[in-house]
Amino acid sequence: MTRKQKKNLIRILLAGVLLVAASLIPREVFLQPTWMIQFVDPGQSSALPPQWVQTGGTIYSFPRLFLFLIPYALVGWDVLWKALRNIKNGQVFDENFLMSVATVGAMAMGEYAEGVAVMLFYQVGELFQSVAVHRSRRSIAQLMDIRPDSANVERAGEICEVDPEQVAVGETIVVKPGERVPLDGKVLEGSSALNTAALTGESLPRDVGPGEEVISGCVNLSGVLRVEVTKPYGQSTVARILDLVENSSEKKAKAEHFITRFARYYTPIVVFAALALAVVPSLVDGQWGVWVPRALNFLVVSCPCALVISIPLSFFGGLGGASRRGVLVKGSNYLEALACASVVVFDKTGTLTRGEFSVTQVKTLAGTEEELLETAALAEQFSTHPIARAILMAWGKEPSRDRVEDVEELAGHGVQAKVDGQEVLAGSRKLLEEHKISLPDAEEELPGTAVHVAAEGKYLGYLLVADQVKEGAAQALRDLKKAGVRQCVMLTGDSESAAQAVAGVLDIDQVYARLLPGDKVEKVEQLLGQKQPGEKLVFVGDGINDAPVLTRADIGVAMGALGSDAAIEAADVVLMDDDLNKLSVAVAIARKTMTIVKENTIFAIGVKFLVLGLSAAGFANMWAAVFADVGVSVLAILNASRMIGGK
Repeated sequence: MTRKQKKNLIRILLAGVLLVAASLIPREVFLQPTWMIQFVDPGQSSALPPQWVQTGGTIYSFPRLFLFLIPYALVGWDVLWKALRNIKNGQVFDENFLMSVATVGAMAMGEYAEGVAVMLFYQVGELFQSVAVHRSRRSIAQLMDIRPDSANVERAGEICEVDPEQVAVGETIVVKPGERVPLDGKVLEGSSALNTAALTGESLPRDVGPGEEVISGCVNLSGVLRVEVTKPYGQSTVARILDLVENSSEKKAKAEHFITRFARYYTPIVVFAALALAVVPSLVDGQWGVWVPRALNFLVVSCPCALVISIPLSFFGGLGGASRRGVLVKGSNYLEALACASVVVFDKTGTLTRGEFSVTQVKTLAGTEEELLETAALAEQFSTHPIARAILMAWGKEPSRDRVEDVEELAGHGVQAKVDGQEVLAGSRKLLEEHKISLPDAEEELPGTAVHVAAEGKYLGYLLVADQVKEGAAQALRDLKKAGVRQCVMLTGDSESAAQAVAGVLDIDQVYARLLPGDKVEKVEQLLGQKQPGEKLVFVGDGINDAPVLTRADIGVAMGALGSDAAIEAADVVLMDDDLNKLSVAVAIARKTMTIVKENTIFAIGVKFLVLGLSAAGFANMWAAVFADVGVSVLAILNASRMIGGK
């Protein structure tokens, strides 16, 4: 509990003790003539409720009222002040106004104990809300601990401790054991293990050494690292993640917008309905003492606290719980959409497979295998594609840049370059066919991706490059199916045979192969048109070259996005490591959140309308009204608090 919450708890307990004490004093103690104040003429006494004591004229027991005003003022002064302040600012219809009118009205009608009790239990509900929200914010704050306090930067031969925002790109920082990496960079000296749990939700450390990239937010566990800064703080991983989390609450779900609109119209309607309930029947039968208390009960019941508090709290808890598991959701609207995920589309390379390619076969039609590998490696040396890296690794030599010129990388097709003065093509079958080069048909049956090589219009052969399915990918897809996902689809630029080999291992429902980046968008458009009403399509990619598809899907999920600016920018949901099982975790959290939201909505509205009807008919007293307001609010808040754990 915070200090403010403890103070509120103390005043609630003190007010409760004073209320009980005042209620235990017999009413006869106050019926002394010297303690009476005459308010109205005796002729009007018949219109007053029986709680008003009569001695000659209609009189009022001031000392008894004063005793109840003490706990009332103690527990309710801030509610009255907020109501007056909001009225002054033009914001009349809120829960403070409803509580003020209802409780002041109850006190005026002589229902002293009930008036104080309503305010007391309202504050109990507010305390529950405050504690629950604080607990949820504290869980988010644990993620916020990734924010670095300072950076040790080398300047003029000395180490200076400065704010990370004051460190420029290219400067060298020193990260000691136990310190948090303050900025993204590349290790110059030293080796260590980094704890990435705050970012990925995983406790397994990651070993780093000279030449390797490190990202801000990780904790250095063992050795001293000298790191060259590659990004300013504002563009670092930690800054982008914190900005994402802090702004996630601004993107509200439809359920939250509904509650906001509901409260905006609902509150003034019930206020005028209560006024009509008090005035209209009383003008007909003259029984003000019957209809005014009913109207006050009506006001107490009508306060929409349970919905206004519990629905945002549920989403807040869901977002916090997901973030602690290494899943960053950019807003409540995406969490709500993820709960309706029915079709999940996967990119293959780097998502379902490791993306760690290796050359498994070399087939030559002209020259030796070594010559074919050398030609392909020289042409591919400037490409950053994993297949190009695999070919260079298979060749095992340092390529000479002087032997290659006029390199052109054709996205989704391959490369075109001059190697030793010869025009070389290395890439897909389609690339060579566009240059009128004929190829054999045997490649279609190969379990991998074939990189065809031609020089000066002559086909030389192909290299077969294969990828491996990620460990746990099959289980992740099974978990998604159990969670209610109807269809799993795979999109890839690989050959049909390579795609089917992966699909067979993972039990993929539908496979589309030989796709260019633009073709993937078209396929997603096609799948969007085929989904059922209320269903959502999720696209899962590595976030590096899938930005167009991530943006087009109902929900774009980028995985393995630790340090990937492209992923954090383009995706709606970010899985901070390569664990595909985090997707089923995210779906489970989203569905549990929406279940709690629906439970609270149905429960709160159902109970309120039931007791509203009973209050208007005279079958519900002030205590029933208190339960319908504060009791329902507390139960809804407790239900929403289950989401804060994110389990």
